[in-house]
Amino acid sequence: MEDNVFEQMAKRYDTEARIELAKVIVKEVRAELRNSKPKSLIDYGSGTGLISLELSDLVDSILMVDSSKEMSEIAKAKISYRGMTNSKVLYSDFTQETPELKADIILMSLVLHHIPDTIKILQELYNILNNGGKLIIIDFDKNDKINHPKVHNGFSHEGLKKRLSEVGFKSNEIKTFYHGNRIFMNQDSSMFISSSIK
Repeated sequence: MEDNVFEQMAKRYDTEARIELAKVIVKEVRAELRNSKPKSLIDYGSGTGLISLELSDLVDSILMVDSSKEMSEIAKAKISYRGMTNSKVLYSDFTQETPELKADIILMSLVLHHIPDTIKILQELYNILNNGGKLIIIDFDKNDKINHPKVHNGFSHEGLKKRLSEVGFKSNEIKTFYHGNRIFMNQDSSMFISSSIK
């Protein structure tokens, strides 16, 4: 991503509000991941690891991928500090180039609304998943109060299901699980979890 705003945000990214929101997301994803061993998980757009580092006990391996070098460095430092042996970090932007990777589970938490070409990234993630693999997306429900040139204003469940089917995902379950104050561009919003099988 040219002009990556997340590079400037990295050092002050883990705010109290973000940590609290991450706890809500972790709880939802943990429920979705139960019975996932032995599996490999890629967290695409992992940031500083607020979500995936709290899931490392549920899977065999975690690869945290982010297009911000600064965010990736902070995630690496957390892994080292915690002495984690099953988590790694990859600095990469799959919208530019996708490395040869395979995974059983891909998690994308509050990332899709930042990516202009959603079909392209969903296709890339589909290709990385092993057959029978699962794509978990956490993002915001469509919100007409939000209008910003660099982000989608959330997603309708039907619209996202349609995109996932176009890419080739077989079953797509989506449900709204949280409503919060000022959590999306300073607007009250709700978040959904989407689970799709390749």
